[in-house]
Amino acid sequence: MATMYVTEQGARVEKEYRRLLVTKEDEVLMAAPLGRVSQVVLVGNVGVTTPALLMLLREGVGLTLVSRAGQLRGHLVPPMPKNLPLRHRQYERARDGDFCLAVGRAVVDGKLRNCRTLALRMARSRPQVAEGEALRRLEESVQRVKTVADLAELRGIEGVGTRAYFEVFRRALREGWEFERRVRRPPTDPINSLLSFGYTLLTDNLGAACEVVGLDRYDGFFHADKYGRPALALDLVEEFRGVVVDSVVLTLVNKRMVEVEGDFRPGPGGAVYLRKRGLRVFLRQYSARLNTRILHPHVKRRLTYQQCFEVQARLLAKVIQGDVAAYRPFRVR
Repeated sequence: MATMYVTEQGARVEKEYRRLLVTKEDEVLMAAPLGRVSQVVLVGNVGVTTPALLMLLREGVGLTLVSRAGQLRGHLVPPMPKNLPLRHRQYERARDGDFCLAVGRAVVDGKLRNCRTLALRMARSRPQVAEGEALRRLEESVQRVKTVADLAELRGIEGVGTRAYFEVFRRALREGWEFERRVRRPPTDPINSLLSFGYTLLTDNLGAACEVVGLDRYDGFFHADKYGRPALALDLVEEFRGVVVDSVVLTLVNKRMVEVEGDFRPGPGGAVYLRKRGLRVFLRQYSARLNTRILHPHVKRRLTYQQCFEVQARLLAKVIQGDVAAYRPFRVR
């Protein structure tokens, strides 16, 4: 099943029997059987009728609202699974320093190893990527993860490795695209705009996977607790950032699917956001990436990335319950 993205400003999602209709001014823009939709994402000024909302809740289909600037406004989700013992155990584990360090180490190891794999791929396709010390620093960060003594040290190593990776990423971009460093709030250039929008969607995808298996997306192990921060979803996002979002951004830029001139607009405070056409192109490519089938390294079956999200959430739930000894992150080769 796929995610339905609705980007037409002023449109409305309606229910017709067991179909979702996207309408605007009495014209049907899109129709999809409910059985083929796993999630609905409304971008910007898009409405939804009460009958459609009730059908989504009844059928267990989540609804996410995102601003056109890529900020998560909120989500409507069906009632969480009635697995209170699992959530109680999750909260206990989140207060166990040794457990948090073990999960955090696995999460960062998966992220940096995936970053290294992607960086080496970039270096093979674009020789200038291999210049400088970034690849060496990234490799050093990968090796240091296994010896860290606490979460503070682990977070520092993750930061060093991530900065080295983005140096490689910057050199892999097509000429004409400026990207000095990762800037989040707000994104101040087109590349950061693409990355931020993608990470927002990815975090919501992993948050939904957490809730499907009965976990609380807000209580994590590696990311520090902060009011309103979906820490557990962010923990699971780390191993997928590069292989999902960064790969989509490189494809869009290097295959000339989006352009600096025409597909981005200035916002308040020096921000840069996607225009209507660029937004549609991005969502189409992101959706295609989520539905790409790959061999999952643990279950040894070909799954979509979206299915992999749930597999990893279920594995983490088993680790929390003590049914599995250690969390194994998702890694690409």
